[in-house]
Amino acid sequence: MILIVDDKIENITALTKILISQNFDVDSALSGEEALKKVLKNEYQLVILDVQMPGMDGFEVAEAISGIRKTSELPIIFLSAVNVSKAFITKGYTSGGHDYLVKPVDPDILVLKIRTFIKLQEQTKELARIQQDLRNEIEQRKHAEEKKDELMGMVSHEVKTPLTSVKAYIQLAGVAVHSNRMENALQFINKADSQIDKLNQMMTALLDMAKMEAGMLDFNVGEFNLNQLVDGALDIFIQSNPERQVVRTGDADIVLRGDLLRLEQVILNYLSNAAKYSPETETIGVAIQRRADNDVEICVTDKGIGIAEEDQGNLFKKFYRTEQSIAEYRGMGMGLYLCAEIVKFHGGTYGVKSNPGGGSTFYFTLPIELDEPIVNPSIA
Repeated sequence: MILIVDDKIENITALTKILISQNFDVDSALSGEEALKKVLKNEYQLVILDVQMPGMDGFEVAEAISGIRKTSELPIIFLSAVNVSKAFITKGYTSGGHDYLVKPVDPDILVLKIRTFIKLQEQTKELARIQQDLRNEIEQRKHAEEKKDELMGMVSHEVKTPLTSVKAYIQLAGVAVHSNRMENALQFINKADSQIDKLNQMMTALLDMAKMEAGMLDFNVGEFNLNQLVDGALDIFIQSNPERQVVRTGDADIVLRGDLLRLEQVILNYLSNAAKYSPETETIGVAIQRRADNDVEICVTDKGIGIAEEDQGNLFKKFYRTEQSIAEYRGMGMGLYLCAEIVKFHGGTYGVKSNPGGGSTFYFTLPIELDEPIVNPSIA
């Protein structure tokens, strides 16, 4: 829309007819004060401004428009029927004008200049948008590089510990063998094997995350019974944690569709976290229940350290770890992030209920019936 500012209604009417005939939207103001109010309230592509007006003259209006951040780039064309001196025209440009035309103005020249200035303004806005996009991209890449460096440092630190332990246990096992203490050697070998399992889990999580970032994480979808999923996860967990007792409740005789192994990975992660963050508690609860919205909910409950309310909303974000967990427990903060992406793929929900010192319940839901087949999306 173009704003015409002139204290004479006949001038506004004449210019309006010209511009409307060229398919421009037009607004008008009969004074500089009215023009400023409209410029602040509305969006204009260009202002045609009469120089000599009572009250605020055209130069004062132009200076005011140019001095406002919102309108500083708004093109202004001055029209004057009296002053055509070089000094007067120069003042028009220095006050914020983009062009200075003398009345009577040639309609074709006026329209050509209007189109030119509007096009330049659009190009300026587009350039500013591109520059902002580039700045955002640079900032994102910088942030990604910082995260990458942080991850590499974290991975290096986390991998070094099990590798050092494996080397030490193997050396101790060798000494025990040479001393004919086979029982001790077997204990050291079992401990080394446990550390290798931890290292394997860590590498698997890293590879899964890399695939997920690239949208290449594979899902093998099929039908299965929920009992099969829960039993498989519990068997694996109990073999690795024989000192723990898992109390299971609820009916799991439900047929679902999804990736059995990926969902087993979610339950195992929940169980592993329950064991990790409740070291003094032997019992972990696993509850399955149907919900009114035709979903099934799987909950894993511990009696561990609990989680502060301000941390709960961030737990499923990539690399997030609470201050307490960083200080007391090892890890890279990838497990729950992967769980969240797997559950989202299956059309489910996830979350945590917890109180500091009162234990935690991690849960996720899965739809019992799906209207449409699951299709592997591009995950980023």
